[in-house]
Amino acid sequence: MSRTGATDEHEELRIDLEPEEPLTGDNYADVAFLAKSLSDENRLRILFSVSRGKKPVSVIVKELHLSQPLVSHHLKELRHALLVQVERRGPFVYYEMADRDTIGILKALSNLATRLLAHRDTF
Repeated sequence: MSRTGATDEHEELRIDLEPEEPLTGDNYADVAFLAKSLSDENRLRILFSVSRGKKPVSVIVKELHLSQPLVSHHLKELRHALLVQVERRGPFVYYEMADRDTIGILKALSNLATRLLAHRDTF
């Protein structure tokens, strides 16, 4: 993947659709690991929530109307996959997006899903 664009805030992510070299064995495993981490609707909702800034669990719970144990579980999985970062301030723990490129990739997946699924008849 390579980046184009001028400003940090509005950088555009260009996704190479035809990589120059195939993935290696380790890369397939790494990509599969990240894909599994992203394969839950609640995790995706949490990622979009924290993409708008650092938030404590309580704010994410209120925003997404999910239970605190469920949000904490998914944040643990996202942290394990290095998709979110944690910052501790006193008794509070804040979560934020670890890499801004993640949102561009998720938007690209959303566009792909919309295009592909628009033509489905049944599953």
